[in-house]
Amino acid sequence: MGTVIAIGERARTAGFALAGMEVRSAEAPDRVRALWRELPSDVALVILTPAAAAALGPDALDVPEPLAVVMPP
Repeated sequence: MGTVIAIGERARTAGFALAGMEVRSAEAPDRVRALWRELPSDVALVILTPAAAAALGPDALDVPEPLAVVMPP
């Protein structure tokens, strides 16, 4: 099974660490895009805040792997 990573604003993602997920805080759109490009190959699921998903744009999320989901607003 692959790694699960949460990306986005610290206030919205910090709790995922309690469930054992990797959390990569990113407040700025450029940082979100950099983290997305640097995802390790073993990542199976990425949980994004709405702001992080907006920074990536719809095309970045329209890929078969890794599976990406966006938190509700």
